[in-house]
Amino acid sequence: MTPIATRKAQLLSRLADLTGRLHSIGQELDSHQARDWEELATEREGDEVLENMGAAGKQEIRGIKAALHRIEEGEYGFCVTCGAEIGQDRLDLIPWTPFCRTCAAKGAT
Repeated sequence: MTPIATRKAQLLSRLADLTGRLHSIGQELDSHQARDWEELATEREGDEVLENMGAAGKQEIRGIKAALHRIEEGEYGFCVTCGAEIGQDRLDLIPWTPFCRTCAAKGAT
């Protein structure tokens, strides 16, 4: 069983990493100044990828912040839907998950 302090450190590290990436994505999106239509089209395709990455990063950040809140409240590691303990193998893969395997499979996500 992974200690809560270790989980918290993992979550904080991932949060810092994602925050840095989102900042870089924002800078990249703001830096485009193509004047040529072909270059603009190419940049726009790249922008869509970056925007999708940014949206996924923001969603993960929300999940991590919620997990950190659950740690502070003493509720981390328990499913927010059914209250069952979340398996360590699941927390190892997705440390910010709020759902046990059963509720996640039911579409509680």
